[in-house]
Amino acid sequence: MKLKELLHGLDVLELHADEALDITGVQYDSRQVTPGALFVAISGFQTDGHRYIPKAMENGAVCVVCEKKPETDIPYVLVSDARSALAALGANWFGHPADAMCVVGITGTNGKTTSTYLLKHVLEKTLGAKVGLIGTIQNMIGDEILHTERTTPESFELQKLFADMRDAGCTHVIMEVSSHALVLHRADQIRFGAAVFTNLTEDHLDFHQTMDAYCDAKAMLFRRCETGAVNVDDAYAKRIMEQADCRLLTYSAQGTPAALTAEHIGLFSDRVEFDAVYQDERAAVTLGIPGIFSVYNALSVIAAALALHIPLAEIADALRTAQSVKGRVEVVPTPGKDYTVLIDYSHTPDSLENILRAVRGFCTGRIIAVFGCGGDRDPFKRPVMGRIAAQLADLSIVTSDNPRTEDPYKILRQILAGMQEAETPYEVIETREAAIFRAMDLARKDDIIVLCGKGHETYQEIGHEKRHLDEREVVRAYLERER
Repeated sequence: MKLKELLHGLDVLELHADEALDITGVQYDSRQVTPGALFVAISGFQTDGHRYIPKAMENGAVCVVCEKKPETDIPYVLVSDARSALAALGANWFGHPADAMCVVGITGTNGKTTSTYLLKHVLEKTLGAKVGLIGTIQNMIGDEILHTERTTPESFELQKLFADMRDAGCTHVIMEVSSHALVLHRADQIRFGAAVFTNLTEDHLDFHQTMDAYCDAKAMLFRRCETGAVNVDDAYAKRIMEQADCRLLTYSAQGTPAALTAEHIGLFSDRVEFDAVYQDERAAVTLGIPGIFSVYNALSVIAAALALHIPLAEIADALRTAQSVKGRVEVVPTPGKDYTVLIDYSHTPDSLENILRAVRGFCTGRIIAVFGCGGDRDPFKRPVMGRIAAQLADLSIVTSDNPRTEDPYKILRQILAGMQEAETPYEVIETREAAIFRAMDLARKDDIIVLCGKGHETYQEIGHEKRHLDEREVVRAYLERER
């Protein structure tokens, strides 16, 4: 591709290169540069890509996109924001693939993953569509599963993924859109057919610093979509809607005035039931995932599908056959035991409270919560989560989540600071496998053990290393030991 074509639509401050230059590829990692490539120097949080311009040129780069003029006389394109430029370069390189499909973005602290899977199921059932999915657990092209490292890929990889989905015949793409992705321009160059705001609770404050800034990052999605579905029961809904530049479709499960509401809500141990009311229509909805949060997830999916002009009755029919998502209120088989083990990706205060309250609604024994908090992340939520577990569980076992580069015992002490005022018993076992074994040792008839925080993850981050840890395997190992 000619450099001129590749730069189409970019805000170029200065061009010091031949527009007719042939470009063989685009790279932002100097180690991956091959002869003829365009190198994009990104000013990162841990290192500055401008430092690696000499290495990129040595590896065969023929031009550099940068925010600072190179120190040597080489072909370069000066831009104000290299991350934004990378997104535009990716869209141009792959032929703006997102424009060929209907893209739905779902953002919020909790509920994104489950909602994306439910909406994928609804679109497949109602439209017979081939649907791509981009999210925390995995990416999918139809039924094909692709590995993923982060909720929203870097912009260039995201554009490639869109191109793969387009070329495979996808007509729709459902994607989780993180606040990081919006602020760091990963989701640039995408016009969303619909967007969903699920909720906003404390998370990622190590990055955003304040809840208002966190909210404003999420709100960016609603300035680049056709229709925005907003949960008006959330305290930040008003701030989101004030910044929106799209048609709004509101939803509520608490009687707040909204276009879509849930009435006659029934919460059961294996499902939720409610009437979805939209304009003059009413449809009975059953979703086989317990908890009030499942009502909200269902409403978010219904709202998104309505925005795509799918009839309410057809949406409700599709939801009846939807399955639960890995790591979200997932029941782990425990043959021969008279207690239950659940795995849930409840790693924020709100999600921890949601899962424990949901389990309380159908548990006839005790709730045993096994949980921790991630390292190198927002430390303010640690005592909050400790307090929630002490209030809502009958017994807590505090352990490590992903300690990363932090001292795990420092994290544990910060969690315990929130548990001191409660009389609820707790134990501290830093090693997560040992903590799960201890919970199963203590479990009695009708108890429910809730393994919180890891969810779909099959690893534990310790230092800079990802070590294999699948809680399903840990439970199986315990049962095999008992035989």
